[in-house]
Amino acid sequence: MPTPILQVKDLHTEFLTDGGVVKAVDGVSFDLYPGESIGIVGESGSGKSITALSILRLVPDPGRVVSGQVLFHDQDLLQLGGEEIREIRGRDIAMIFQDPQSSLNPVLRTGFQIDEAMLAHNKANRKQARQRTVELLRRVRIPAPETRVKDFPHQLSGGMRQRAMIAMGLANAPSILIADEPTTALDVTVQAQILELLADLNRDLGTAIVMITHNMGVVAGLCSRVLVMYAGEIVEQGPVEQIFEHPQHPYTWSLLRSIPRVDALRHERLRSIEGLAPDLLHPPAGCRFHPRCPFRVEKCFTDEPRLQEVAPDQLAACWVTMERARKEMGADDLIDIRPGAGSGLRKGELTE
Repeated sequence: MPTPILQVKDLHTEFLTDGGVVKAVDGVSFDLYPGESIGIVGESGSGKSITALSILRLVPDPGRVVSGQVLFHDQDLLQLGGEEIREIRGRDIAMIFQDPQSSLNPVLRTGFQIDEAMLAHNKANRKQARQRTVELLRRVRIPAPETRVKDFPHQLSGGMRQRAMIAMGLANAPSILIADEPTTALDVTVQAQILELLADLNRDLGTAIVMITHNMGVVAGLCSRVLVMYAGEIVEQGPVEQIFEHPQHPYTWSLLRSIPRVDALRHERLRSIEGLAPDLLHPPAGCRFHPRCPFRVEKCFTDEPRLQEVAPDQLAACWVTMERARKEMGADDLIDIRPGAGSGLRKGELTE
């Protein structure tokens, strides 16, 4: 078994607000291996982006990482000084943000900004940096890179700006690339091109990728392992194919039932997840998903579940896994069971 390149251990990130403390990341732990591509998925507000920002210590005020460890090559990033963590950012761990328009400086030429990413870490002199910038723009499939390197960000299309951000992230050949919703603002054709590009980089350069997204289809096409987050916690994790074929947490099951599938029967309707994510100022007791869960039992209201192995290499934090629900219901397919549908389980219907 290879040694993890990144280990996140019991990470807690909080925001101090006028109303109280928001536990945006509450006990997140996972490992990332060299050359691996993992996905972190969940609804908006589940803590995906804050987890990534916490790794690089970029959490905006009034947020702060209050406990945990982020080990990069056995070095705890949370214990480094300001200058030391700045050396890590961009050089060893790079991040692609969701909106390249706001990440790129509008008054500086695109090529200059990529050059600076290398010059800041003393990776090259200015001539060498410009040569590598042109090569990077070509690698990320920007046409006529010798010309485009002189363009300002507003002169590039949305897809080109995102490619330029990827080139900037790769400028120093980092070991890890964190991509935070890199395809959200792009049309579907450009989305596919960006995902293909990231897959090529992962395969050809061996760059480990952390893909943050709410799109399960993105994870299926790019990642080998997936972490499902809900209300600041990881509720399920495991190999992508296994999670997609046999989800064990009701939230994962619900997410998968809410996306269109080409192999679905024509009369099947997409299932929405009823209700709203909990207010993290006042999260519910017990399992945080129980107010929206169609399979909840009495224990879900009082006892918080912890991640435990439910299948080889698959962990879930749930008192009622989907496998158990199937056995108790005596049903092979639970597609019609959902909150408010009249056919779902009522509180306490499963045996303890």
